[in-house]
Amino acid sequence: MKREILITSDGSTTIHLPEWNEQYHSKHGAIQEAYHVFMKAGFEKVLDTISQKSEITRTNMSILEIGFGTGLNAFITFLEADKKQVKLDYVGVEAYPILEDEFQKLNYVSELKAEKHQSKFDKMHQVCWDEKHQISSQFTIKKRKQFFEDIDDENQFDLIYFDAFGATNQPELWTENIFKKMYRALKANGVLVTYAAKGSVRRAMQAVGFTTERLQGPPGKREMLRATKVIL
Repeated sequence: MKREILITSDGSTTIHLPEWNEQYHSKHGAIQEAYHVFMKAGFEKVLDTISQKSEITRTNMSILEIGFGTGLNAFITFLEADKKQVKLDYVGVEAYPILEDEFQKLNYVSELKAEKHQSKFDKMHQVCWDEKHQISSQFTIKKRKQFFEDIDDENQFDLIYFDAFGATNQPELWTENIFKKMYRALKANGVLVTYAAKGSVRRAMQAVGFTTERLQGPPGKREMLRATKVIL
């Protein structure tokens, strides 16, 4: 499928799929969306919960990303984990990785004013798949070249970034079957965040056991969803 580099409204790049008329990130701002949906509603929420329960100074967290894509969410998470001294294990699942000439055209490092970490962003894309790699002393990454329906993790993750393509083009990724896998993959009281807010998506989450919340969406979108695996 043809892919094109697109500049979004906040100046950051994304990849556009003309055939589907869909982008890897919001055309209203790729970086804005990542911070709003995945950092604010996901990472910061889970970090606060873990920190309150932890009796040690260092905080450990594990994240599963559904749709590694351009690596934007992984890179921003790395930057935030570095600032907050969080030791983080990151797993990104992607069935169709982007090419080197594509990620070289992405401007996230400059837009985030993170030039000193350019080598980290490059390494995230260049390391081989299906092996765990040390990006820094506090951040490891494992990229899995895998279809979402083949995920079979159990009780492994504190947080899931659910960043699959929309239900209009890939409805099979937003079903009870997929969210059952997400529920199993999370630890007790783990959290899943996504940009989506459709009623059918929310009902599919609730059907497998999630407790859901509608939150204010990122620029250009009225609402988003956060789901929690509540275990009393």
